[in-house]
Amino acid sequence: MLEKSCHPPQDIATKLCPRPIPDFSTIGDPDPTPPVPALYSAKEDYLTEILLESGLVTADQIEEAKEAKQVREDVVAASVRLGFIKEADAARALAVNAGLEYVDLTHYTPPEEVVGLVSLDHARQYRMVPVGFEQNRLQVAVSDPFDFEMLDSLNHVLGHDVDAVASSPAQISDAISRYYAEAIGGLESEADLVVTSMGPTDDPAGAAEAGDAPIIKLVAELLKESFKMGASDIHIEPLETSIRVRYRIDGVLHQVASHPRNLLSAIVARVKIMTGAMSIAEKRLPQDARIQLTLGDKQVDLRVSTVPTNHGESIVMRILDKSALKLGLPQLGFLSDDQATFERLITLPDGILLVTGPTGSGKTTTLYACLNYINKPDRKIITVEDPVEYQMSGINQVMVREDVGMTFAAALRSILRQAPNIIMIGEIRDLETASIAINASLTGHLVFSTLHTNDAPSAVARLADIGVKRFLIASAVRAILAQRLVRKLCDECKEPGELTEREIRALGLDASQMAGATIMSPVGCVKCRTTGHRGRAGIFEIFEMDDEVRHMVNDNLSTPQLRRQARELGMRTMREDGIRKVLNGMTSAREVLHVTMADSN
Repeated sequence: MLEKSCHPPQDIATKLCPRPIPDFSTIGDPDPTPPVPALYSAKEDYLTEILLESGLVTADQIEEAKEAKQVREDVVAASVRLGFIKEADAARALAVNAGLEYVDLTHYTPPEEVVGLVSLDHARQYRMVPVGFEQNRLQVAVSDPFDFEMLDSLNHVLGHDVDAVASSPAQISDAISRYYAEAIGGLESEADLVVTSMGPTDDPAGAAEAGDAPIIKLVAELLKESFKMGASDIHIEPLETSIRVRYRIDGVLHQVASHPRNLLSAIVARVKIMTGAMSIAEKRLPQDARIQLTLGDKQVDLRVSTVPTNHGESIVMRILDKSALKLGLPQLGFLSDDQATFERLITLPDGILLVTGPTGSGKTTTLYACLNYINKPDRKIITVEDPVEYQMSGINQVMVREDVGMTFAAALRSILRQAPNIIMIGEIRDLETASIAINASLTGHLVFSTLHTNDAPSAVARLADIGVKRFLIASAVRAILAQRLVRKLCDECKEPGELTEREIRALGLDASQMAGATIMSPVGCVKCRTTGHRGRAGIFEIFEMDDEVRHMVNDNLSTPQLRRQARELGMRTMREDGIRKVLNGMTSAREVLHVTMADSN
């Protein structure tokens, strides 16, 4: 299995190493080469045997190399340092013995998108570089062809099917410097990483002891790499013997790095210093803060949370890209008919519009897109949020601070005196907040808010559970939007496909629905990091409260009854909306089935 998975396609090997592998016995006297540390995982006697069989060194030279070995040096490195053999020739001999092609990286640089598939951190940690990407397989050049454990784990670590070739340690090191010159230069200067803490400033980007510089660079690299990869969260998690770093990309966690356990305290301290509001000394209690960054030409906010675990403090940084504020309703995933309905609802003069779904389903992004759509000079908009996630021009935003008595209810009572036209409440959590929101809607205000429910009709029962009278729900609520996020197929590589019989049955499709459908399948390319998906879109369920529905709410119908009646009146479920997006090639059946498993027909 290893031999097959690590053997490169012939065209890649030919591209990188057009000359045939030389006859080692004819190689002339080697030129002096700078010393290199021990790099090969094979045992000393095995390395010795390979060097002797290749004819590159004599038995006397091997014995001299063994006697002259320095700390952490193997016989290969010693032979190179003593001038008995060229490093490239030794690496070529070892590669052939390990069953890998040897490549010369001296004048080769792969396309930028291929380099982007391997982080600088991984390249350094595993002493390897990417060299090509063909037929959905990533080719990497490694410096140690005998580190079989590393070779076997690269598929998992890089998240791709991997073919390995070999090169010399010096060429690998030089290639890392060339391939990642911009990233390394950015880490050295941090010129494009400007940090502004939400608390007291202490020049965290520049002020540090010399011994802290590597940690500063490490954290800076994590932040820039995560933004470059389009991550929504960075997870730094202490394990028993290591630190695991994962990025959440399009809703899926990907491990991108692993660091020694002894770096945890320094990394946590660095992140806390960047916030300017967290205590470095406090390690027993959770802490929350915020960091503002300028990455290149983009303004980015990070919501930072630390939690003590049994192995140390765990950090999660949520990336809030302000470009999301510019999203229009089509970019959220609305098809034309639903978009027309939703635009009509969010321009009503009064009432409550609720957006529901679990954590991470895009509720906040939808609300901000609504506010961006209706934000006009003749309207006064006030929001009450915990915390304020995005700062929007032209909108008055109030942050909840329960430690000083500024609760949702207290903030709402105050802002009603500000005579707003539109109010956005981050979340309705209790009866007091719900009552004030309902009173505001009944006195001529348009109110937006969120609830945590599985579908739209369930929001009625949720409001009733916290104590809101059903006649008030029927009178105040204008519509409820439930949503989930599905991964979109990558536009660069998706190709026509077909649904399986199982998917057709699960989605409840018939021949008439399949007629004229544009079914697309994920493939995987460099742009989407071989996942076949790139970006996310919403699938929606719009539950309008017309007169007939209000009567049903007043009659105290159960949620299943209310749902059935709503569907008879024309409500389209999230699964049905997802099916439409499968049939027009936006997403895959697997994605829709995954996020709507509890959706009933």
